[in-house]
Amino acid sequence: MSRSVKKPKFFENVSVIDIAEEGKGVGKADELVLFIEKAVPGDVADVEVYRSKKNFGEAKITKLITPSKHRTPAFCEHFGTCGGCKWQHMTYEAQLQFKQKAVRDALTRLAKIEVGHMDPIVPSPADRYYRNKLEFTFSNKRWLFDGENRDDEKLDMNALGFHIPGRFDKILNINHCYLQTEPSNDLRNSINAFAIENCISYYDVRQHTGALRNLIIRTASTGEIMVIVVFAHATQDEIDLLMNYVDAAFPQITSLLYIVNTKMNDTIFDQDVKAWRGPEFIHEEMPTANGNVVRFRVGPKSFYQTNSVQALKLYEITRDFAGFKGDELIYDLYTGAGTIANFVAGHVREVVGVEYVPSAIEDAKVNSQINNITNTKFYAGDMKDVLTPEFVAEHGKPDVIITDPPRAGMHADVVARLMEIEAEKIVYVSCNAATQARDLLILKEKYDTVKIQPVDMFPHTQHVENVVLLKLRSN
Repeated sequence: MSRSVKKPKFFENVSVIDIAEEGKGVGKADELVLFIEKAVPGDVADVEVYRSKKNFGEAKITKLITPSKHRTPAFCEHFGTCGGCKWQHMTYEAQLQFKQKAVRDALTRLAKIEVGHMDPIVPSPADRYYRNKLEFTFSNKRWLFDGENRDDEKLDMNALGFHIPGRFDKILNINHCYLQTEPSNDLRNSINAFAIENCISYYDVRQHTGALRNLIIRTASTGEIMVIVVFAHATQDEIDLLMNYVDAAFPQITSLLYIVNTKMNDTIFDQDVKAWRGPEFIHEEMPTANGNVVRFRVGPKSFYQTNSVQALKLYEITRDFAGFKGDELIYDLYTGAGTIANFVAGHVREVVGVEYVPSAIEDAKVNSQINNITNTKFYAGDMKDVLTPEFVAEHGKPDVIITDPPRAGMHADVVARLMEIEAEKIVYVSCNAATQARDLLILKEKYDTVKIQPVDMFPHTQHVENVVLLKLRSN
């Protein structure tokens, strides 16, 4: 018996009315909500639904009838195939408008908060070459385009680039990326060419074979450059060959490192880092309001905001929202490498930072030491387990709590603890307005939302940071 093949649905003249969190345009046809790839609000298009659910479908444009006024030509040759920069086809002004709307909608609908006092989103001064860190993947399974035949023996299947969305085993070979300043592109392309020319094998994620696995490049506002080559099943001769080449070809690298990772996953946090040349760190700098400069040591495993210029703006907003007088005790939750803690330390009596990752806490302590900051304390552990009544009794009730959790937001136990502590102010920094709104819905029982400030850290993506100032209501 032959199986019937479900025919794709086609809809004509679909109006795109909104943009979804994952970056797809939103339209509606026959009571079906459509999430349309590469669609911009204001477009009118014929679309094909390639995946249907009960109440929604995923679609692609087959014919653009009327382009939106917000449309603009994408500037990257990899747009649409690469999983990054999904909003390149939208003007930057429109991107800011829809990010502001996303924050407003999340706080209004999910937290039931009045947002009439929300400030306009802070744009990024640069919308290209703004990242200070990129990670590329070596693969012997390059993404093939229409017309390329994988059975062609002359076809080079090696790639050094980014994962194709939804495909863990396919890598798009990148020619030029607009996310990071030079020598990022030159480094990647030169290493790729040298490895292929010298027959150094690329990693096979299915078979877990191959010599070359990842390439991590960090650049800093100080001009320092870190390069980390991650090998898998490489001989020492292969390691020496490639590292000697990179060392000689790029003398401007200040920290040249390598890792041998034969695990089944790409994480390097549990791997030994070996220095080929230079120290195992670079430095970032941030000017503070009192005329000082805070210097941060960034290692191969350190977390640091990937848009350095906007990170400074984000921290300035956090500091200004808190309105420090100079005698406050501050709790900095999810402190990471202590960047916010050390940035505000000169404006307060003491900062107590808590973070889950022990290596990040060691970075935070070092960052205090190299800046001669003596009024910070840092503790490692799961936030819900560390932030106990006993912890507060030992360190004192904070005047201000700064919290900058991961995308998942704060654990329910942590939110409950904040309600018990009753700090006068909470400054909540978030990279996910939806989970932030979820937490604010609980906190609003005791706190008023006083200020809201979205910040664009990642142009041409749907991601947006948001800072909220909460004040404890007097009984």
